[in-house]
Amino acid sequence: MLYMKRFLLTFAAVVAALTVSAQSVATVIVPRPMEASEAKGAFVVTSKCVISVSDDALVRPAEIFAGYVATEVGMTLAVEKSAKKGILLALDSSLAKEEYTLDVTSKGVSIKGGTPQGVFYGLQSLRQMLVSGERTKKGVELQGVAIKDKPLLGYRGAMLDVCRHFFTVKEVKQFIDLIAMHKMNTFHWHLTEDQGWRIEIKKYPNLIKKGSVRKETIIGRNSSTSYDGMPHGGYYTQEEIRDVVKYAAERYIEIIPEIDMPGHMVAALASYNYLGCRNEKFEVRTKWGISKDVLCVGKESTFEFIEGVLEEVFELFPSKYIHLGGDEAPRDRWKVCPLCQKRIKDEGLKDENELQSYFTHRVEAILAKHGRKIIGWDEVIKGGVNKSVTVMLWQDKRRLQATTLGNEVILTPKAHCYFDYYQTRRPYSYKEGPMFAMRIVTLRDAYNLNPYENLTPEQYKNIKGVQCNLWTEFISTFERVQHKVLPRMSAIAEAGWSHGEKNFDDFARRMQYMRNLYDKAGFHHYATFFYNGEDVE
Repeated sequence: MLYMKRFLLTFAAVVAALTVSAQSVATVIVPRPMEASEAKGAFVVTSKCVISVSDDALVRPAEIFAGYVATEVGMTLAVEKSAKKGILLALDSSLAKEEYTLDVTSKGVSIKGGTPQGVFYGLQSLRQMLVSGERTKKGVELQGVAIKDKPLLGYRGAMLDVCRHFFTVKEVKQFIDLIAMHKMNTFHWHLTEDQGWRIEIKKYPNLIKKGSVRKETIIGRNSSTSYDGMPHGGYYTQEEIRDVVKYAAERYIEIIPEIDMPGHMVAALASYNYLGCRNEKFEVRTKWGISKDVLCVGKESTFEFIEGVLEEVFELFPSKYIHLGGDEAPRDRWKVCPLCQKRIKDEGLKDENELQSYFTHRVEAILAKHGRKIIGWDEVIKGGVNKSVTVMLWQDKRRLQATTLGNEVILTPKAHCYFDYYQTRRPYSYKEGPMFAMRIVTLRDAYNLNPYENLTPEQYKNIKGVQCNLWTEFISTFERVQHKVLPRMSAIAEAGWSHGEKNFDDFARRMQYMRNLYDKAGFHHYATFFYNGEDVE
């Protein structure tokens, strides 16, 4: 029976992927559109079709879309500033910033957006329709459809950790391509860690000379005593970072850098030993987990260092927000550090929890001088935090607390959004690959993220958005990165975009078409879901 079930699921997936019927052309899209209905007529997109733009601001989105079509559909479409028959792109001031309409009639395709960003999202939907549309001798036939669409939440993001394992600029851009494909608008770039510092700071050159390379890496988990004996390193120059920021901006994606502090800073301590509480030499960490060594909050030189680093970060990243981590900062060193204890006494603080709060307030003041705001992991709540701090919530039990405090909240609970976790309840049976975090987040788990769960309507306004995270302790290649985020990224994208009731069966059906796009775009994905539905149970 098991083999028969797999065969039937495989057969159904293949049939679904072959063509898009007139009845389903409006419902192949992921994330699910707000409104979609059939319309009369059909239009065949051919290589003679022109992408016509009504505004100079739409030229670049059109060019990027034409690149997708050339790769994924095999057509070369010209971009012209005109009003010819074909694919017409225009702005409509009556629509919201990220809102778009997409209409297919016998006369052609029309996409309108409140801004170029809205038009770009409409093009992403058309991209999916073209890849899964019915192929004819002339081109791709699209059945008539009328779509009106906009996102549920304003922040829809994905995080990539490049510290545990380094990824090239080309690979980072490919990750950004995935974010764009899913109509997400934020790339959270985790750039500093105990195991490696990845951003060039010219004022502090040792951060890349010493902090960007660890001498070796533990094999397996921290209980292991084996190491690979191979140096691992890499960093991004400021020129490379500007290039990546520009690449993302062209796809309407804001990059939020994370410079984690006061914990997860061993690479910085190894570069400048004076930053720690202990007067001893540090080395870039070669194992995973949490280090007791954190920044010394009792030294003014620590805050001078932070301000020097952040001033260069501000120059590189135009984002409104800077992620300052704030998580997993043990108090052990502070409890025995004379300078930290003096700081607690001098500032009238209650304990080490309030010392971290003091630290956060001081760093927030640095950001405020430059018109920036803090995002911090939910540990920043402990000890007190200003309402101006946005809380990135990874421990779902703190959701109610954070929204009650009145802070903006970005949801990234590990039970739904941690993609280093296994994707199936039987990982070894399905050869999921190298060792990962010993927890499970199936596609269904990811899809079941409800941004407003257990909240009152009054608290809804505090939910800023959702995000999926990929930590890379056990992910050393970009092929594995793709395998871990796909197809689960689609589930989180839908949680942040789509309105109305959830329906996993409908989502799973549409994912058969999304798989076409993954394949045509050349992305690796976890294919077992598409062949064996029990893997998501």
